Amino acid sequence: MAVGILLVGGFGTRLMPLTRHTPKPMLPVAGLPVTQHQLAMAKNAGITTVVLATSYLSEVFIPYFGDGSAFGMKLLYAVEKEPLGTGGAIRNAADLLGRDESMVIFNGDVLSSHNLRDQINFHEKNGSDVTLHLTRVEDARAYGCVPTDSNMRVTAFLEKMENPPTDTINAGCYVFNPSVIDSIAADTVVSVERETFPKLIENNKKVFGYLDQSYWLDIGTPKALLKGSRDLVNGIADPLALRNVELASHSPGALVMYGAKVDPSALITGGSAIGSGSIIEAGVAIDASILGDGVYIGVGSMVSNSFIAAGTKIEANSQISGSYCENNEVTSLNL
Repeated sequence: MAVGILLVGGFGTRLMPLTRHTPKPMLPVAGLPVTQHQLAMAKNAGITTVVLATSYLSEVFIPYFGDGSAFGMKLLYAVEKEPLGTGGAIRNAADLLGRDESMVIFNGDVLSSHNLRDQINFHEKNGSDVTLHLTRVEDARAYGCVPTDSNMRVTAFLEKMENPPTDTINAGCYVFNPSVIDSIAADTVVSVERETFPKLIENNKKVFGYLDQSYWLDIGTPKALLKGSRDLVNGIADPLALRNVELASHSPGALVMYGAKVDPSALITGGSAIGSGSIIEAGVAIDASILGDGVYIGVGSMVSNSFIAAGTKIEANSQISGSYCENNEVTSLNL
C-alpha cells in the first residue's frame, strides 16, 4: 500500500534543555518515545516498512527499535553525515526503498490522530504527485500556510508570514508519488517546504491537501511536549502505541508503565506519565508531569508541570514545579 519515511534528524533546539542528551523523537510522551507513537500510527494505516532518517544522536535509535520486528514492522536507518534539510533527508532515506509504492513522510515532532489511511487513499484516488495533511489553527502565523481551491488542490505554499490568507496550515505529514522523490537533488541541502512544494505548484503538478481536523500538535517546545503527553494519557489524542505495551495502570489522570512502583499513598494526577522502573515513595504528589524510566522520587516530594529525565533521583520533601530535572541539575522551563 505504502512505505514510510520518518524525519527524526532535527536538533530539537526549541526543546532545550530536554534534548541535551536525547534527540527529540526519543523523548518520552505518555511513557514511550515520540517515534514509537508515530510508528504505531503508520502501522495502523497499513505501513509496515519505515526508514528512520536520522542525524543528531542517531546512535540512540537502533538499540531501542532494532530492525522493527518487535513492533511488527521492518525498520531501516538512513544516517545523514551532515544535515540535508527536509528534502535532502527524504531523498537520502528513499534510496533505501524501491519506487513501487506511495511514500508517506512523517515529521518527527508532530503528534497527530488524523486518518492516515484515508489520506493515502485520497492521494491515490486523485493520482496526486503530493498530498499534504492540512489542519486549521486559530493563529496561522507560526506555520506554513496552504491555500487550496474548491477541489482541495493546493494553490500556493506560503512559509510563515504576519498576515496569512488562510487558517489552513501544513500539518507535516505528506504522501509522495515516488516520481517526486527523484526530482529532489541527491546529497544536497533541500527544503521541501521552501523549494520542492512551491516548484511543484509552479509547474502545475498535482499537489492536493487532505484536510482533517482531528487532534494535531506540534510538540517542538517543552510546554507542548508536556501537553502532548497529558493528551495521550487522557485520551484526547489517540494513544495507539499504548495498546500494544504492558502497563501497570492507566486512568484518565495517570499512566504508570510496567515495572514502576508507586506507593499507595502517592497521588498521581493531571495526565502524568511514570516511566518504567521508576519508584515513587510515600506521600508524593505528581501532577501534569513526565517522568522518564528509572526515576526515583523521595518521600513527601511534590512535582508539577515538570519533565524528570530518566535515571534522575529527587530527594525527599523536594518541590519541583515547571522545571527540567536531570541528575542533580534543575532548570526552569519558563512555561
